[in-house]
Amino acid sequence: MSTEEFPFPIRKIIHVDMDAFYASVEQLDNPEYRNKPIAVGGSKERGVVAAASYEARKYGVRSAMASSIAARRCPDLIFVKPRFERYKEISNKIRDVFFEFTDLVEPLSLDEAFLDVTENKYQHQSATILAEAIRFRIKEETGLNASAGISINKFVAKIASDVNKPNGQKTVPPEEVLEFISRLPIEKFFGVGKVTADKMKLHGIFNGSDLRSKSKSYLDQYFGKSGRHFYDIVRGIQHSEVKTDRIRKSIAAERTFSKDISTENSALELLLKIAEELERRTEKSGVKGKTVTLKLKYNDFSVQTRSKTVGEFVSTSEQVFPIIQALLKQEELKMPVRLLGISLSKLNTQEKEDEAVSVQLEMAF
Repeated sequence: MSTEEFPFPIRKIIHVDMDAFYASVEQLDNPEYRNKPIAVGGSKERGVVAAASYEARKYGVRSAMASSIAARRCPDLIFVKPRFERYKEISNKIRDVFFEFTDLVEPLSLDEAFLDVTENKYQHQSATILAEAIRFRIKEETGLNASAGISINKFVAKIASDVNKPNGQKTVPPEEVLEFISRLPIEKFFGVGKVTADKMKLHGIFNGSDLRSKSKSYLDQYFGKSGRHFYDIVRGIQHSEVKTDRIRKSIAAERTFSKDISTENSALELLLKIAEELERRTEKSGVKGKTVTLKLKYNDFSVQTRSKTVGEFVSTSEQVFPIIQALLKQEELKMPVRLLGISLSKLNTQEKEDEAVSVQLEMAF
């Protein structure tokens, strides 16, 4: 199918979705849970499953399922109490990876986001290769697997990210979009819940191909205001852009340690490495900041931050580390530290307004 059939600029959208995020974090942090069926949330007797590992999914355990039903389906299921602070910590690292590639990031939740890479910081033409690089960087930074979908709009990219899960990706280039949509069950379409799906089936609409056969006036007549949406989306038309509701306000690098840090010298040695990682990130994203913040998370999970604002923008480890060194020496470590982090805020990007440019590009997906 020729891209000329689309009456709108072609964008390159990536939908990144972490694989069994909460459960995968628990398996990452707790080796005894690896390769075992676990459910995050609830208990064997009561509650609801928030997330299930892929080992548990083989038994039909799913998120939002009553824990009692999950336990019956999988007698060996291990129930794990959720740790949302930890999930947020990992999510922030993932988001930092996204910003290495583009500032057009639209988070949907802790574990998924849309990225517009039509124009990107690497000036790379292939969204497929960029998605591979993003997934590699997430694995490198967090130890977790991510899946991705790549296409011309958010709808198709999101559907595509499910195709090769876990730890895979699917590209639907412009010339394959209409065929891809035609095969989709009607339940996969935005705005089609159970009631609407049942109604559509009464009209002989079971998949995208059936939906595309209906005229706009037909869909308007039987589905009201949603008719135009269904008419457009099945033709690959979606004008919703990736929306980032903020100019980036900070950039950070941090590390959680397998063994707690107890001495100032050990902390400084590790902070130098973190400052060097922060420099790599600022170099890639082209940002500098005036406020330097040291983050310490202690072994009781309490968090302390210490900040200093300087007169000029800084970004290199040579500039940042002396400030971090002074912040660390402000007071003695009150107990062993399990995480150290450095962030920059009051960025040079806050003095500008982001411009989202959508253009028709002739380049490979």
